[in-house]
Amino acid sequence: MSVKYVPVIWNRTKFVYDAVVLATVGAYLGIYIYVAPMFQTVTRPIDWDIYKAQAFGTCVFFLLTFILCIGPLARLDKRFLPLLYNRRHLGVITCVLAYFHVDNILGWYNAFSPINRYVSVFIVNTSFDRFLGFPFEILGVFALLILTILAVTSHDFWLHFLKPTLWKTLHMGIYLAYALVVAHVALGALQSAAGPFMTTAVGASVALVATLHLLAARKEHLFDTQQNTMDDSGTWMDAGDPKDVPDKRARIISITDDERVAIFRNGKKLSAISNVCAHQNGPLGEGKIVYGCVTCPWHGYQYRLEDGKSPPPFTEKISTYRLKLENGRLWLNVEAQPPGTYVEPTVSPIMMEGS
Repeated sequence: MSVKYVPVIWNRTKFVYDAVVLATVGAYLGIYIYVAPMFQTVTRPIDWDIYKAQAFGTCVFFLLTFILCIGPLARLDKRFLPLLYNRRHLGVITCVLAYFHVDNILGWYNAFSPINRYVSVFIVNTSFDRFLGFPFEILGVFALLILTILAVTSHDFWLHFLKPTLWKTLHMGIYLAYALVVAHVALGALQSAAGPFMTTAVGASVALVATLHLLAARKEHLFDTQQNTMDDSGTWMDAGDPKDVPDKRARIISITDDERVAIFRNGKKLSAISNVCAHQNGPLGEGKIVYGCVTCPWHGYQYRLEDGKSPPPFTEKISTYRLKLENGRLWLNVEAQPPGTYVEPTVSPIMMEGS
């Protein structure tokens, strides 16, 4: 991201990812619009335009639910990581579908109204003092605004411009958007739902998102609160048996509740770097060494083990840490070196390359 920006750096994985998403969305919309009406049990058939609006709306809701489940699923089981890599594409698709939903709704309800259909959202229903009858449309507008901001700023240009911390904070707005969508559905569509299906689906979706986040948080908390032995100086932490560090991979050590270090082994050499990628704060310790560089499992950003710098022409850099071997144990100095600082790798004579 430090060299140049292009709209999308396409590769085979992204093509497959987007193709699967678009095929799934297309199948869902096709079934909802063309197949589901065949099974109507109402005396007066629902208008086809309403079916389209419902199809896009429910698709957006379930996609948002899925997006919010990807993060905790990847923390609980690494097999879900491939879903995480191009999650931004999924977010942009969701935003586009939300605009289709809005266009269909406003087009149908304001087809013969002299009031501008966009203005009508803000002036037709102003019963803000009621629960039933609350202008839920406003909630949908605010949710759409948030989704638009997130879609527009999803590119790496904005990540670099805003810096990772601010960019990540901004994109946490997805949770507020989801809450607004849930309220929008609960105060709107669910009030006129003919059966229990949609109410059950919405409730189960919210419960699933909450449960997965709680489980992932519990797992992270248990890891961060593990007790590690410190030496008398309080600067060196026992990092365990060096043989427990897999070749080309890492062992992650928690220093504090919000700081982790990834100890990598490259043959006989051991090096320690920050576990946080400079791109999107991805967990470097879950990546692997490729062509001599640690490769982030999220988006493939690479760093040299000895100094934490990305290979030229890239300029990203992360903190490094000192290691030492003592009485067959590996010790980690918990004081981080400035990003890009060279630290001599620790060589273990008791480990054979590839062991």
